[in-house]
Amino acid sequence: MTEQLVTAPPAAAVPVGPAVLVLEDGTRYEGRAYGATGQTLGEIVFSTGMTGYQETLTDPSYAGQIVLMTAPHIGNTGVNDDDKESRKIWVAGFIVRDPARRVSNFRAQRSLDEDLVTDGVVGISGVDTRAITRHIRSAGAMRAGVFSGDDYSLDAAAQLQLVLQQAGMEGKNLSAVVTTPERYEVAAVEGVERVGTIAVLDLGIKRATVNYLAEHGFDVVVLPASTTLDEMRQLAPDALFFSNGPGDPAASDAQVELLRELLRDGVPYFGICFGNQLLGRALGFDTYKLPFGHRGINQPVLDKRTGRVEITAQNHGFAVDVPIDGEFDSPAGFGRVQVSHYSLNDQVVEGLECLDIAAFSVQFHPEAAAGPHDAFYLFDRFRQLVKNRATSSTGAKENN
Repeated sequence: MTEQLVTAPPAAAVPVGPAVLVLEDGTRYEGRAYGATGQTLGEIVFSTGMTGYQETLTDPSYAGQIVLMTAPHIGNTGVNDDDKESRKIWVAGFIVRDPARRVSNFRAQRSLDEDLVTDGVVGISGVDTRAITRHIRSAGAMRAGVFSGDDYSLDAAAQLQLVLQQAGMEGKNLSAVVTTPERYEVAAVEGVERVGTIAVLDLGIKRATVNYLAEHGFDVVVLPASTTLDEMRQLAPDALFFSNGPGDPAASDAQVELLRELLRDGVPYFGICFGNQLLGRALGFDTYKLPFGHRGINQPVLDKRTGRVEITAQNHGFAVDVPIDGEFDSPAGFGRVQVSHYSLNDQVVEGLECLDIAAFSVQFHPEAAAGPHDAFYLFDRFRQLVKNRATSSTGAKENN
């Protein structure tokens, strides 16, 4: 039977009025309101993904950011409940060139602008997104605001003052905003060899990550970002995972210290994105803010172990400050460390591998639902690391 393409009827008309995007350097872009109306403030960043806009919007790592999509047509396939990566849209604002006038996809349940209105996300459309992207690439990510509805009528100087009064992303700890309010568990998928219990610190985790860990034989226990060392030790996990998330890693001292203590306990560790930056800090290295960050699903990195180039999904504005070549000692006393992956665009560190303890991390998303899936093997690598660790521990006990 041939699957039919269902074209959804146009959504109920949403009043469209003027809107303006204001950057902290005073640059202004006039457009049309998109989604909710009012005002929103945040750090403006761009994402180069041509698909997966719903995954981008519901990724908690984008909290506090006004996201510009470089792909010109957004909203064509609508939205549905299956593709949501979290409980809501997290972006502070949304910028597109040409929003879809009609949804055309058999999986669509609503139009994108309906969800933007429901979640109160102020957006702007009809602007030259290419010009804005080029401006950000030259000047760097900066504070911005979108104003529509009654707020569009504010004096230009007043709008700029609102933009300048907001705090920048540096120094922000947003984990408490996006984390799960309470612990929850997802059992390992039936039919898959069980590896053990993995404690997942939710710093802004995506639904796909939890599902893939369960599919790889882990009983997943997702914990709030405020989880203490005593609570973690009472759980006695077989493995540890720190998720992606928003904010400045230099403002997450509590999570860094938690990770240090659990690494000293010998718990195998895997981190992605924010979890990579926190591993870097736990090992004793610094992090720094990138000029405009890496966001999108076409970011090339080199896996130094295999020499293979991988196309990855990324969303980060900070990076670990270590050399990409050679081995070096952890200033915090965790032995030898090396960079496992680095960006082929700008040589930014994209992965860390500890050589004397069971820990590694990457700066990209191996679970990216919209693709690419080049890095999916990392879940298998971690599964094997945990199994090997359990086997060696059992052998040591038997010998004693």
